[in-house]
Amino acid sequence: MKYQRLKKNTEIQRLFRRGQRAYSDALTAIFVPAEALKMAVIVSKKHGKAVQRNRIKRLVRQAFYNTCEGVCCAVALIPKVAENYSLAAFEKSLRKCFKKIKAQQKAQP
Repeated sequence: MKYQRLKKNTEIQRLFRRGQRAYSDALTAIFVPAEALKMAVIVSKKHGKAVQRNRIKRLVRQAFYNTCEGVCCAVALIPKVAENYSLAAFEKSLRKCFKKIKAQQKAQP
């Protein structure tokens, strides 16, 4: 499924101010209902040097691409610090987050 990237600081700040959070084992997702599917990956320096952070971003983006069916919102994904990162772990965590997002969207009128 095709998605857009959230790049502007104002969009990300709005997401942090107004967004709801969904937690899983490897990720925290902050989301706001939107017309199109949008995504940002936020990785801090706690995760390691630039090579490690870029690898984490690539894994999270691929996991998002593989599991984003049926979701229409703006999402910021923040991975939790861990020893090892894998695509399977991120996909599993994203599925949990998306279930919570869908449940919260159905609960809202």
